[in-house]
Amino acid sequence: MIAGIGFVALVGAAGFRSTPGALVGPLQDEFGWSTGTIGFAISVNLALYGVTAPFAAALMERFGVRKVTAGAMALIALGSGLTVFMTAAWQLIMLWGVLVGLGAGSISLGFVAVISTRWFHKRQGLVSGILSAGGATGSLVFLPVVATLTESDGGWRAAAIVVSLVAFLTVPMVLLFFREYPADSGIPPFGGSEIVPPTPPSGNAARIAIDGLINATRTRAFWLLAAGFAICGATTNGLVATHFIPAAHDHGMPVVAAAGLLALIGVFDLIGTIFSGWLTDRVDPRILLAFFYTLRGISLLLLPQLFGEEITGFMIVFVIIYGLDFIATVPPTIALCREHFGASAAIVFGWVFAAHQVGAAISATAAGMIRDNFHDYAPAWYAAGILSVVAAFLSMRIKRVPAKEEAVERKDRVSDEAAD
Repeated sequence: MIAGIGFVALVGAAGFRSTPGALVGPLQDEFGWSTGTIGFAISVNLALYGVTAPFAAALMERFGVRKVTAGAMALIALGSGLTVFMTAAWQLIMLWGVLVGLGAGSISLGFVAVISTRWFHKRQGLVSGILSAGGATGSLVFLPVVATLTESDGGWRAAAIVVSLVAFLTVPMVLLFFREYPADSGIPPFGGSEIVPPTPPSGNAARIAIDGLINATRTRAFWLLAAGFAICGATTNGLVATHFIPAAHDHGMPVVAAAGLLALIGVFDLIGTIFSGWLTDRVDPRILLAFFYTLRGISLLLLPQLFGEEITGFMIVFVIIYGLDFIATVPPTIALCREHFGASAAIVFGWVFAAHQVGAAISATAAGMIRDNFHDYAPAWYAAGILSVVAAFLSMRIKRVPAKEEAVERKDRVSDEAAD
């Protein structure tokens, strides 16, 4: 039940955050803002979406997941609802960039790490894969709905109001049904044999988050994970999720059709990320990361030749391959954080995810500027393909640190599977 509620919250938060990707054209038509200006607002959203994650993880540990999640949803609803009154670009930056960015960042992949490590001893990889897929899929599946609303009589304002209402409706579900720890329901973590009394950390949540970062930066593994994940963000949320629709539209493809392709990427991402989580419980996560990044790089290098007025079979092949790979990097990255940082894994992963979103923010603005200056997105796709190959190399440079406890758990898992 907890994993299910977390899945719904992640789908919603990611979908709300990604909505501006379908609003680029309508905002340009009404206000005359450039792609770079709108891209900057989205960059602020993406950056805060990531930087908020480690502090949100610390707040969840200190004050509870339920309170932080409900507050975040209310913040998203407020930011989205107020956009219907905006008249200037700075208001877009403050509302959709700052408010929605902060709210969505509080329910991001750091939230995944908290739930998977707190509620599950076994199948952590699989659960983190399912929850991660919910976040990524939400950001893509919402887009056709938003694109359709923007072409209705209500225009982009109708989409903003729908997002606001759905976010508000999520708040009571979280407050009524979510529980903080397995012990609150009188059960052990999944796969565990003992009910563990909760021991939330005391002290300032910001201090907890900063201490986690300081300790992590003393290790080589953190920098390699952060660099690879920054490239991951640049080549997914920052580039494809933000600029795929306007890029396709540049080549004559209708906005709704392009949004439909992104939704299809979301469907295959759900499959790919869950399968990645299953593999992470069984395969060296470094190898998985290297494979995923290499596959992504090849697909992005080929993408500029696939755009056109009609959806071709080659574009469908790209959608399938890229979709299976879209955020399949999350479960192995969480596994490596857990392996290297133990009890601090959720907070450290929050900082790694912050790097992911900083990369996404830079990419969102850079791609918009490339489009403004070259009147074509092609250089952005090629650069993203090359960077993905670099991320594959960085992933293989991370050393494994098998802990004694992990070895015991691995032996028990093998025994359980053999018995099954």
